[in-house]
Amino acid sequence: MTSINPRLDLTLQRMIRAPRSAIWRAWTEPTQLQQWWVPAPTVARIDRLDVRPGGGFVSSMSDDGQAFVPHTDSIFLVTEPETRLVFTNAINSAWRPAAPAPVAMTAEITLADHPEGTDYRVVVRHGDPANRDRHEQLGFFDGWGSVTAALAALVEGEETT
Repeated sequence: MTSINPRLDLTLQRMIRAPRSAIWRAWTEPTQLQQWWVPAPTVARIDRLDVRPGGGFVSSMSDDGQAFVPHTDSIFLVTEPETRLVFTNAINSAWRPAAPAPVAMTAEITLADHPEGTDYRVVVRHGDPANRDRHEQLGFFDGWGSVTAALAALVEGEETT
């Protein structure tokens, strides 16, 4: 894990009352990922999910469930089962340099054991302070916070059934 630079990075941490394996499945199984990957009421479609270093991660989103627009076109850099996922949209799923909107970023998701479930951490890294600040102003905490809450609801509900 790389250190956090508050001038370049945005972070989110939450304890989720579910085992790491449930969270890993929610990140790596398309039918689960599409249930929480974008803030409701928008819906996600997972177009490609090749969870291995260099594998593509492509999703689309729709406000009406019919007309989908691109959402994520990225590649995985690191995949450590039930422990860590790192992906970037600075390189697209065709392995071409990208200039994604609204900002280029690298996201690191880490899962660690917690006495009550899983310590879930997200670090989103940016190339410069201006893009970090832009991402925050565009609603990083609301967006990533709401999808993390949806992820927690999905996996915590899964554990009670």
